[in-house]
Amino acid sequence: MVIQQNTQVKFWGWGKPNEQIRIIASWSSDTLKIKVGNQAYWEIATTTPKAGGPYQINFQGYNQILLNNVMLGEVWLCSGQSNMEWSANSGIDNGKEEIAKADNPNIRLFSAHHRTANTPQVDLEGNWVESTPETMRSFSAIAYFFAKKINEETGVPIGMINSSWGGTPAEIWMPADVIENNEYLLGASKKLRAAPWGPHEPGRAYNTMIAPLRNFKIAGALWYQGEGNAANAMEYKDMFSTLITSWREQWGYEFPFYYVQIAPYKYGEGNRGTLVRDAQRRTLEVPNTGMVVVSDIGNTQNIHPSNKIDIGYRMANLALSNYYKTTDVVSSGPLYKGREIEKAKVRVLFDNAVGLNVKGKEITHFEIAGENKIYYPAKAKIDGSSVVVQAKEVKNPAFVRFAWDNVAEPNLFNSAGLPTSCFTSEN
Repeated sequence: MVIQQNTQVKFWGWGKPNEQIRIIASWSSDTLKIKVGNQAYWEIATTTPKAGGPYQINFQGYNQILLNNVMLGEVWLCSGQSNMEWSANSGIDNGKEEIAKADNPNIRLFSAHHRTANTPQVDLEGNWVESTPETMRSFSAIAYFFAKKINEETGVPIGMINSSWGGTPAEIWMPADVIENNEYLLGASKKLRAAPWGPHEPGRAYNTMIAPLRNFKIAGALWYQGEGNAANAMEYKDMFSTLITSWREQWGYEFPFYYVQIAPYKYGEGNRGTLVRDAQRRTLEVPNTGMVVVSDIGNTQNIHPSNKIDIGYRMANLALSNYYKTTDVVSSGPLYKGREIEKAKVRVLFDNAVGLNVKGKEITHFEIAGENKIYYPAKAKIDGSSVVVQAKEVKNPAFVRFAWDNVAEPNLFNSAGLPTSCFTSEN
């Protein structure tokens, strides 16, 4: 396994009431001692040094449990639905080649089994394995490629915990009481309908696949989900923001939370996919978050795009730039910052817009509208780190939007080759 380096971690377990537990970790000369409580549970904290290993951890009581081949390094929790769960075995670009070279004992993988419960649980099933062609092929591809790049750049062991479930909405991944005590979120959750592939009731996967991990120290979380909330897309920003906040409250610290904006796809009637993507963009208001835009590497005919390598690497760049601070590479595409009305034109302002460029002859997917909110396609021109747009049908523009379509694959990028997120200037 991998345990988080340079921090305070917990050891915990079960025994007979009043049983004396002694713990010896080979990275330290100290012996930890704790007596089992009357609920047959024990827990103790200790401090870990910098990355290294392999180490042993020896637990001694009435019996003895010896953990071998333990590394200290960086641990990341990955969750969401099928695009996070998707493995190389399921079909990814360059899958055969990547599987063949997946031998890396400094990448450790843990998969939580699919389980549900009505109340939070204290334990879960699963096991740690080293990355090999046999183990990597059935693990989350995005999580593996994230780990691969982080390990290459930092040189420290990486542990990836994959706790994801295809087709699931955000509601099942957060404490049920968080939703039940919020009238707005509760109303949104009631818009979801039962599906054959997984639960939709608040808290069901959280109780079994997240809650038991709360004692396990993590560096941060990775998330790829949103398709399962197309039915209540208007409320997704609040739902998703609340999920992030609730996890941090459960762990007790504000770890980084990086996520993938869902890819262009024909999500049914209306612009439900676009609304989810925009909700994800607005969730960046939550501190210490980052978003990967994948509109250039999706597949409008397949809800499971096969390019998982670039997604994993883009997520890794967010962590390397913002959390590990080992690189100054631009890790985000252009993000809408605001707009200025200039007579019949609208100037759109962006963050992360150094080297704005267009792939093609003309910038696509900009629209503007007057106060009546009737939108018309607009001509767009790059002006430094902003874009100036206008449409002959709109003499007095008030609003602007971009890539406002489920299957939009816009062509506006920054110097890092990262695409611009969809947005609307409407509140």
